[in-house]
Amino acid sequence: MTCNKYSKTKKINNQKEPNFPGQHFMHNRKLIEEIIAHATIASHETVLDLGAGKGALTTVLTSRAQRVLAVEFDQKLVDYLRRKMTPHPNVKVIHHDILTMPMPKQPFVVVSNIPYSITTPIMKRLLDHPAGPFQRGVIVMEKGAAKRFTSHFIKDAYVIAWRMFFDIRYVKDISRKNFSPPPKVDSALITIKRKKTPLIPPAKYLAFRGLADYALHKPGLPVNLALQGIFTPPQLKHLRRRLALKTETPISTLSEQQWALLFEAMLQHVPAFRWPKWKKRK
Repeated sequence: MTCNKYSKTKKINNQKEPNFPGQHFMHNRKLIEEIIAHATIASHETVLDLGAGKGALTTVLTSRAQRVLAVEFDQKLVDYLRRKMTPHPNVKVIHHDILTMPMPKQPFVVVSNIPYSITTPIMKRLLDHPAGPFQRGVIVMEKGAAKRFTSHFIKDAYVIAWRMFFDIRYVKDISRKNFSPPPKVDSALITIKRKKTPLIPPAKYLAFRGLADYALHKPGLPVNLALQGIFTPPQLKHLRRRLALKTETPISTLSEQQWALLFEAMLQHVPAFRWPKWKKRK
């Protein structure tokens, strides 16, 4: 699995660190410290480092968290991590596929530089379960994905569903020059924090996904056309007034609060048999 990992070049047992092919290791120690600072880790917390690589993030996290779970798929990196983390009893190195590994059952935080190729599936694992134990995250990812997850223009139903429960913020660009060897694209840092009060009840997540999937089937459609199979014309007219929308407003430009009001209107005024169903894709 091609991943982006952090590390500095060191001497270990008078030998240079092994260079694992297909990996991109961050060499900016100041940046690594900045990334972890954004996480504000408390001493009682459990932290996941997904795609831990050579353990540059993991190493710093050992002095901040009660427990660190360093997840890595590459066997050579796993062996290397286990040797490196021997002095740190609060670290558990897990040899597993990020997409299939069991998540902790207790509250946890993610501090990670995740693989570009599976960025969206990893985010879905963390955010598709609003009542789950994931609390917050500080994640380095491919810049294009970070822009998409934080954009005001929302074309993906899962993104607006995440935002009903989590605040996702674009923190900064991270140049490819911070990696060795440098990847072909730049990265970005985002933060994820669970909202103190979700905009919709977690128990209604599936119903909301049905609405969002239906409405965003064609993100460029105006609200009237995007919702005409759910609401009646009089209901749509009332909705536009309540949400302060123009007739031509695209459905993809609605704010989180407008989506919450839209969902509330569906629950209250549309019979349940007319609610669109979420057809979960593999």
